[in-house]
Amino acid sequence: MLVVDDSRLQRRLLAGSLKRWGYEVTEAGSAEEALQLCRSEPPDLVLSDWMMPGMNGIEFCRAFRDLSADRFAYFILLTSKREKAEVVAGLHSGADDFLSKPVDGDELRARITAGERIIGIQKELSRSNRLIRETLSELQTLYDSLDKDLLEAKKLQQSLLPERHRVFRGGTLSLMLRSSGHVGGDLVGFFEAGPRKLCLYGIDVSGHGISSALMTARLAGYLSSSAPGQNLALTRDDRGNPVPRPPAQAIQAINELVLNEMDTEHYFTLLLANVDLDTGLVQVAQAGHPHPVIRRRDGKIEQFGTGGFPVGLLSGVSYRQFDIQLQPGDRLLILSDGFTECPDPLGRMLGEDGLARIVASLGDMHDEAFLSGLLWKLSEFSGASDFPDDLSGLMFQRNDPTLGQE
Repeated sequence: MLVVDDSRLQRRLLAGSLKRWGYEVTEAGSAEEALQLCRSEPPDLVLSDWMMPGMNGIEFCRAFRDLSADRFAYFILLTSKREKAEVVAGLHSGADDFLSKPVDGDELRARITAGERIIGIQKELSRSNRLIRETLSELQTLYDSLDKDLLEAKKLQQSLLPERHRVFRGGTLSLMLRSSGHVGGDLVGFFEAGPRKLCLYGIDVSGHGISSALMTARLAGYLSSSAPGQNLALTRDDRGNPVPRPPAQAIQAINELVLNEMDTEHYFTLLLANVDLDTGLVQVAQAGHPHPVIRRRDGKIEQFGTGGFPVGLLSGVSYRQFDIQLQPGDRLLILSDGFTECPDPLGRMLGEDGLARIVASLGDMHDEAFLSGLLWKLSEFSGASDFPDDLSGLMFQRNDPTLGQE
């Protein structure tokens, strides 16, 4: 505790009382001397006379607050002043309390006790704030580490789609994948399924984030061209060569595998399509995935399918299969529900009709430019460049199989 007064007698009287009450007391005969002491050993509580030669109590209080801006101390001014304006000026200078001279011992002790309670609260707040800052710093470090890991995870997930464009004799294929966060649960892909056969797929795992992305990565392994022996959409002919399994049977096999071998609460929608590059016949099966969109060469838009039950919810589910006949110039689009369920600024979803209008408006675009145009139009509809759900899609355009080479 620091007592500041130009009167040695007044300092002695105050210091004597304070020491009897058990306080450690330091004395200063002027504000300038008090500031020097505060620089080396900041006090918790200051008793200062108002009227002193040189720097008065008001000026000392301001200088003291500037000196200890990051550390709270209780400041009591001792004064014979009674005018409200002068008291207000003292409060504006940073004083916490006032005591009138001559100082009453009981009142002094009561004011100091009140000050000690406030000092205790301030110290606890400072300790809590320090802990909060330290915790926030640790959380920021963890966040930075997690963000770095998520960026790497995003690169790995994007690597599941190594080719964004592929030309075949009989068609061209373009793919896109855009997660709403760092990583997501959508995936599109393809693999060759024997001579002149191509298998296309779209997957949309429930939820978002890391667990959905891990599920997607595992499913990609069951539809991989690099491991045909593990690919559930392939089977073998009499000579042991890989050939496409009917899509409905393949989805049923994947459903049973997920339920029997994967301990997960995730489910997912899936669309499988087997394309004959020579005839343009496409065999399709749906498991809750949005209907495929066909844009005919003449600009007509078609959407149809069987709907189907999502994969990973119920054992013994069977799936229906249907055919689509593509003519040269026709396009087949497999898109996730992030398109049809994208909201505009008023919360109204795009829907299948809105999607059909967008697809029709992009008739002059081809391949990757078409998919980029689709995203641009969706952003125009939603009024934002960020979307609430993952977006994935592929487009297969049938060409004349007698022209060009794979």
